[in-house]
Amino acid sequence: MKTSDEVRNFTVEADDDGIRLDRWFKRHLPQVGFGTVSKWARTGQIRVDGSRAKPDDRLAKGQQIRVPPGGDAPNREAKPKRELTKAERDQAADMLMTQTKSALVINKPPGLATQGGTNTFNHVDGLLDAYMEEGEEQRPRLVHRLDKDTSGVLLVARTPGSAAFFSKRFSGRSAKKIYWALVVGVPDIREGVIEAPLAKQPGSGGEKMHVDHEGGAPAKTKYRVVESAGKKVAWLELQPLTGRTHQLRVHCAAMGHPIVGDGKYGGKDAFLTGSISRKMHLHARRLIIDSPDGKLDVTADLPEHFAASMEQIGFDEKASDATPMRDDPPPKSREEKKQQARQHAKTYKKNQRGPRRARGGAGGKPKGRGKAK
Repeated sequence: MKTSDEVRNFTVEADDDGIRLDRWFKRHLPQVGFGTVSKWARTGQIRVDGSRAKPDDRLAKGQQIRVPPGGDAPNREAKPKRELTKAERDQAADMLMTQTKSALVINKPPGLATQGGTNTFNHVDGLLDAYMEEGEEQRPRLVHRLDKDTSGVLLVARTPGSAAFFSKRFSGRSAKKIYWALVVGVPDIREGVIEAPLAKQPGSGGEKMHVDHEGGAPAKTKYRVVESAGKKVAWLELQPLTGRTHQLRVHCAAMGHPIVGDGKYGGKDAFLTGSISRKMHLHARRLIIDSPDGKLDVTADLPEHFAASMEQIGFDEKASDATPMRDDPPPKSREEKKQQARQHAKTYKKNQRGPRRARGGAGGKPKGRGKAK
C-alpha cells in the first residue's frame, strides 16, 4: 500500500467520539503500526488540535488530527467480513436482544471487552460481522461502550447514518441509561447526586481514574437506594448524566461504597464474605433512546452471578423497573429570578422588623375608649 509523503489533517467524526488515539489509527490507518504511532507521539509529530498527544488520549468529535508523512488516507472501504467460528456465531446470537433497521441491541456478558486492545482478541467489535445479512456491505458500528466487567445493554448501529444519529443522542445526553449495582455498605442519603470531576490517575498509564477537583472533567451521577440488607450491602440504581471513563465505579468508591467485586477502585473492601461472587456487580439494566425507527426502550436480564447474589441477599428484582430518575428542575427565567429576589427581600425586611405588638394586649393601650367605671 502506498503511503503518503505529505502531512495530512483529519477531522474526528461522530463514530469515533471517545475512541483512543491509537485505536483511531488501528481503525483508519491500519498500515501504521502501534510502534510508529508511539514514536510519532513521543517526538511530537502527532498533534490533536495543535497540541501534542499520547496514544491513550481519547478523541472528541470535531477535533483535528495532524498525521506526519507515512500515514495514508483513512480507510473508507467497508471491512471484509471476518470468518467467524461456530462458537463465535453462537455467542453473537445469544447476546442479541432485539434489532431494527437502524440498530442492534445486545446484552453484553461480563468479561467480554467491547473493543480489542493489547492481548484482547475476543470482543464485541470482533463479533459484529455475525450480524451482517447477506448482501450487506456496511458493517455494524459501536456507538458507546461498556467496561469489560460491566454487563448489560449495548447499542450497535447498523449503518453510518444511524451511527451518527445515535452518537448525537449519547453526546447530547438525551439517552437515558439506568444501571443496577450492588455496593458495600448503605449510603446515609437514600437518593441524591454525586458530582465529582474525574481525571486519569497519574502513574496508572491512563487505565485508572480518580477524583480531581483541580483539573478533572465534570462528572455527574444520580443514584437511588432500592433496597438494603442491614448495613452490609445496598442495591443502587445509577443514572450517569455524563460519560466519563469508569465514572460509576469511581463515584461509588468516592462515596465510600465501592461496587461489590470492583477491586480496582474498592480494594479488598469491595469483596463480601461468604459465597457472594467476586465478579463485579454493575449492570446496564435499561436504555431509553430515540432512534430513526422510533423510541427504543430495552431492558437486559441480569447475568448469572448478579442474579444469584440478589437472591442470596434477599433482594427482589421486581422492586425496581429501572425508571429514569426525575429530571433536575429547569433553569428559572429572568422574570422568575426577579420575582424570587423581590419575595426574598420582602421576607427579609419583615423578619428585620420583628413581630408586631398586638393592640390591646399586654403592655398595649386599652382597645376600648369608654370611661372607666
